[in-house]
Amino acid sequence: QVQLVESGGGLVQAGGSLTLSCAASGTISSINAMAWYRQAPGKQRDLVATIERGAHTNYADSVKGRFTISRDNAKNTVYLQMNSLKPEDTAVYFCYADIRTWTMRADYWGQGTQVTVSS
Repeated sequence: QVQLVESGGGLVQAGGSLTLSCAASGTISSINAMAWYRQAPGKQRDLVATIERGAHTNYADSVKGRFTISRDNAKNTVYLQMNSLKPEDTAVYFCYADIRTWTMRADYWGQGTQVTVSS
């Protein structure tokens, strides 16, 4: 069984920084794309950043230049370094991974971690 466990959320003042981590565990054969999404209250879940296994990255326009996604393939972990945080970055952040196990390939999600940015 595969699971994703996030950590690193919290409360920070505007202009501050946070780093989120998401570790995948279980009977994993390989991990393809990994990503971070976020969902603010009353809004849909939006893509924040993606990273392919070969480290190619893509960012939402709203976070370009402020957030950096990275991954450690040896640890099956994806990170999101968030700098110059703004109140509008407040949301629950979810990690995502496209994972192949020994028997199947499927999409997996973390449970979410709250990020709150105060003005």
